[in-house]
Amino acid sequence: MDTNAEKSDIERVIRSWERAIQRGDMEGILANHSESVLMFDVPEPLQSEGLDAYRKTWELFFRYGAPDREVFVLEDLRITAGDTVAFATALLRIGGSSEPVCRLTLGLMKRNRAWQIVHEHHSAPHKLNSEVSQ
Repeated sequence: MDTNAEKSDIERVIRSWERAIQRGDMEGILANHSESVLMFDVPEPLQSEGLDAYRKTWELFFRYGAPDREVFVLEDLRITAGDTVAFATALLRIGGSSEPVCRLTLGLMKRNRAWQIVHEHHSAPHKLNSEVSQ
C-alpha cells in the first residue's frame, strides 16, 4: 500500500466536498458519501443517518448562510489512512469567521477502489464556567 497515494486520494475527496459546499452544489456535497452515512452535527438532530437525512442538514445550513468561498473552510486537515479505512480531522471556519469555530472528524471506507465518507462529526467547543458549583 502506498500511504501517500491513499492520503492524496482522500484529500481530493475532502477538498472536492469542501468546494461543493462553498458553491452550494448539493450533488457535489452528497458525492463520495455512502448511502448509509452517519452524521453528528452541531445543530439538532442528535444524529442523521442516510443520504436523505444528510441532505436535510445541508439544506438547514444554507438557510443560515448563502454559498460563498468563506462559508465553509477547512484548516489543519490531517489524514490517517490504511488500506480500506481512514479518518481525517480538521478545524472549520464557517459563515465567514476569521478563526476556526468548529471541529470536524470524517470516517472513510474504500469501496470498489474509491473512498467514501461513511461518518461525519461536526462539533463546537463550549467554555465552562470558571467557578464550579459545589
